Amino acid sequence: MSEDGGITGGPAAHAHDDGEPAALHVPSEQQKSPHTVKEDEYPLSPRRHTTTPNPFSRRNTSIDLDDYFTGPRDISKHSKWPLFMQIHGSILPKMIIPLLVVAAWASLITAISIKVPNVNLGISSILLTITGFVVGLGLSFRSSTAYERYAEGRKCWGQLIFTCQGLGRVFWLHAVERESSKKEDLLAKLTAMNLVVAFAVSLKHKLRFEPYTYYDDLVELVDHIDTFAKSATQEHELRPKAGIFKAVGENLGLSFAASNPRKLMKKARSPLGNLPLEILCYLTAYVDELALNGQLPVGMQQTAAYNSLQALNDVLVNTERVLNTPLPIAYAIAISQITWLYVFLLPFQLLLDLGWITIPATVAASYIILGIFFIGHEIENPFGNDVNDLPLDLFCQQIVEDMETIAARPKPRVSEWVDSPKNKVLYPHSESGYSVWAQRPEAVIRNALRNRPHAGFDKAEHGEKGGQNA
Repeated sequence: MSEDGGITGGPAAHAHDDGEPAALHVPSEQQKSPHTVKEDEYPLSPRRHTTTPNPFSRRNTSIDLDDYFTGPRDISKHSKWPLFMQIHGSILPKMIIPLLVVAAWASLITAISIKVPNVNLGISSILLTITGFVVGLGLSFRSSTAYERYAEGRKCWGQLIFTCQGLGRVFWLHAVERESSKKEDLLAKLTAMNLVVAFAVSLKHKLRFEPYTYYDDLVELVDHIDTFAKSATQEHELRPKAGIFKAVGENLGLSFAASNPRKLMKKARSPLGNLPLEILCYLTAYVDELALNGQLPVGMQQTAAYNSLQALNDVLVNTERVLNTPLPIAYAIAISQITWLYVFLLPFQLLLDLGWITIPATVAASYIILGIFFIGHEIENPFGNDVNDLPLDLFCQQIVEDMETIAARPKPRVSEWVDSPKNKVLYPHSESGYSVWAQRPEAVIRNALRNRPHAGFDKAEHGEKGGQNA
């Protein structure tokens, strides 16, 4: 078994005999970026045999047929089709079966009325006006409440990203590495920052009713800590099973084919715990140790760390509130019944005026009405796997990249970036660098600062004079 030497070290992957690249490609010395620091060749654990080294990345994926029915949609993909012609992200794939049912119903009503003698099922269209107002009111209420939950979920994940960035900076920049244990403190910082990522990933799985730890993007992050979810995974691992007919039914939006999302939790044989909350306890213990050891010497640094931990707890509670507080079932049932009743009454009201055109007219009107209805139903739970749900995988990937960016360099010293010839301290008023201004008296610097606000007005005044002369 081959072993790599880290992200930049290690041998390059060989190509197959048929010319196809290997599943995992490690860049050679010529292909590495000139800014990459060369690492020493130490034996590390081999990578997983996956096509994408980063489990959060969808960079190497393409839009397949399944992506039109399941999601969330990869927002990094760009389509050049006009918006009204795009199918990926549209609600149309899940409306195929309902529209076929409506078309068959409209065809039946129209055929009976036209082909059967002395039978006319058409009625006055006044009912369209009466019931249309009620249907529009119900759909508006359903859409507004659904989008409110969607927006609230996005705010929670925005707050999570903001808090993770702040906590990562506290761990990496504010926490002091002790002289007697610099290497141990460095590794402890990285471990804590990995737990910050683990909190976000575990929260994603919890909101999708995935209570175990065997998921590819989570198992390596929490394998070293003792949690109820880890114990339950080791004792009795349950994985969802879905046949081809069930998968097709769920993709087409058939309710009788949908599984109970809490199925794995109900079948658990041991306590599942609350994995994000348990990770938060480990992070709290780490902050306590930093404070007791004097590694956070400034009081505000300790306050920032504890406030960030409290903010993570707020995100956990608020996302669970959004998830577990859907539209009251009475409203949901009534709006669904009213909408479908209106759609099934359409052929009777269009028949007298349109004849055979009733069939396409009913389908077109149903697409408009049912489209709004299905969109509200899809975004009501913003944390799921529907096409228009929030891209939680992308948010977790962003947190991973933020932690890697913060930890990429040691804490910068002020003298390293202030005392630099490329530091143009009075730009754009002056192109001179720091070393030039450092050789001048303080009075000259202050005079330049006093005159700097007038520079823009002087240029404007010269421009006006030049225009007048012309």
